[in-house]
Amino acid sequence: MRALCKGIGMAIMAWAGQGIAQPPVAPPVTTTTPIVQSVVHSLDKADVDAWLDGFMPYALQRGDAAGAVVVVVRDGQILTQRGFGYADVASRRPVDPDKTLFRQASISKLVTWTAVMQMVEQGKIDLDRDVNAYLDFKIPDRFGKPVTMRNLMTHRGGFEEVQRGLNSYDIKDIPPLDVALKRQIPARIFPPGTTPAYSNYGTTLAAYIVQRVSGEPFDAYAQRHIFAPAGMVRSSLSQRLPASLQALVASGYGRGSGKPTRLELNSFWPAGGMSASGADMGRFMIAHLADGGALLRPDTAHRMHDTILKSIPALNGMALGFYEQNINGRRALSHAGDTLTFHSQLWLLPGEKVGLYMSMNAAGTDKLSGAIRSHLFDAFADRYFPSDRKEEDRVDEKTARAHARMMVGTYNKTRRLETSFLKAMEVVGGQFSIGLDAQGGLLFKASPALGGQPRQWIEVAPFVWRDRDGPMRLAAQVENGRVVRFGLDSSSPYMLFEPVPWYLSTSWISPALLASLAALAVTFLSWPVVALIRRRYAVRPVQSVAQWRVYRLSRTFAGLAAVLLVSWLLFVSKLVSDFSSMNGELDWALITLQVATPLILLGLLCTTLCYAVLSWRRPGMRFAKIWSLVLVASAALLLWVGGAFHLIAWGHNF
Repeated sequence: MRALCKGIGMAIMAWAGQGIAQPPVAPPVTTTTPIVQSVVHSLDKADVDAWLDGFMPYALQRGDAAGAVVVVVRDGQILTQRGFGYADVASRRPVDPDKTLFRQASISKLVTWTAVMQMVEQGKIDLDRDVNAYLDFKIPDRFGKPVTMRNLMTHRGGFEEVQRGLNSYDIKDIPPLDVALKRQIPARIFPPGTTPAYSNYGTTLAAYIVQRVSGEPFDAYAQRHIFAPAGMVRSSLSQRLPASLQALVASGYGRGSGKPTRLELNSFWPAGGMSASGADMGRFMIAHLADGGALLRPDTAHRMHDTILKSIPALNGMALGFYEQNINGRRALSHAGDTLTFHSQLWLLPGEKVGLYMSMNAAGTDKLSGAIRSHLFDAFADRYFPSDRKEEDRVDEKTARAHARMMVGTYNKTRRLETSFLKAMEVVGGQFSIGLDAQGGLLFKASPALGGQPRQWIEVAPFVWRDRDGPMRLAAQVENGRVVRFGLDSSSPYMLFEPVPWYLSTSWISPALLASLAALAVTFLSWPVVALIRRRYAVRPVQSVAQWRVYRLSRTFAGLAAVLLVSWLLFVSKLVSDFSSMNGELDWALITLQVATPLILLGLLCTTLCYAVLSWRRPGMRFAKIWSLVLVASAALLLWVGGAFHLIAWGHNF
């Protein structure tokens, strides 16, 4: 059961702070050890190729990844483009940076946002107008504010996550764009413009608006107005790739030593369905670095790149589509993309007219592809654009310890599944805790260092921490002596962490639920054991007919409740492990569980209450009385979890 819970927790896309008296607003500051400046290398093809040859082959082998492509552009030209490993392991087909197509996942969003800015440039879209003005269906009003295109571009539309029908391996499951959007409008869980919550739905909605105002199907629009002008000859948003491109797509792997998986298709393809070669992604970077190139006017490109919205001032912010990944005192714009098997990211350094792109076609051991990707950019920046920062400040130890204690608690990601039964996945790993290390500093295991060990956080300004061994920063927003949100440099532009109310905190709910499940299982399984012992020794229980009936019913419902919880675990495990299951194939199981859950949990609470009342009326039987209270508490907890995490609900959207 523990392994099953852990497996479900690993599949979750979803991430109660306790208030402590706030220390002085302006704490004393001391200075840390000076930072050693790196040797500057020449950014030329020979040096970059030598550096990549020393890093990428080892990284692929160490991470059990199949292949990768890396492209570096500078001053309007491709400086180098390299393929490493295999596009297909079985056939030993090597990665060709010019021809091999990689699935770009969420990097596809940059094509959509570029198209939006083209429409803004033509006066067909107003960034601050209600998006309903451009739609043939309505995004329902919520919080008294409309959703605007600017909200969509900065992932502040307030939408919760959507999973049903998002991905499939079968092209028949991919509907037209309007159908994909209209069949399930996600709930808005935040007021628009206030909270970053990454949204595939929001990006796809923007693409549909471009389709409507331009009069062209969006895939055709992208081909004609983005791919063709940029010279991207081997790129497509179509989920049914042209025959000329199908044979060029790299195979995707969990591990390079394993078997390839089926190609993932995406119903929200403007947000995650592009296939492109490394060379084409280089051309896309060149266009944006050249003040829009053939895609946008310079003033439009600057508006897109330079309009920065920060949720927490000390951290990176969100541009219009791109997000900041600033490093070594230099501005960097970026976007990443991940499927189960393809992992990509591009970075632009506008001031230096330099771009870096990489993609891998395997997740690798322990999903090491993400760490390889991050380290590649950090090492690239340190080698060619080292920091000129001589020293950094540090908050004094006493204040730092006090601030760390304020951070201790359980948090949830703002990008999450909130209103459907999948919220229950938080119970098996969807919430995240901040604790204290042995020195009284922050301990946040959800953001490990490259080797998997916890980062060592140093507070360099009030409520701003920096990784001791790297550029990563963590910062919190504090109001009235309480932490109300925090973020990481890598994800704060589009997602934050917020404290979980104590009554929804899995720090106590998860162990209590496991204890309740154990109590119910023991109660049910002990029933036949006790019956056999009584029969063996001819002992008749001293109970009235009513007591005997309630005893049997309480044991029956205890067994049913235990089976119910296991059934939910198995159902969700199947659902999140296979895209095909998210397109309606398991609706019969969902409906069955949704009907059974309130009946069984209410029945359990009623019968255990009755059993407790009757037990406490009887003389003696001390253990039975105490155990009856354990059963009532277990039943009450299950009913609370069922309601709070939407297992007691109706509907097949999620």
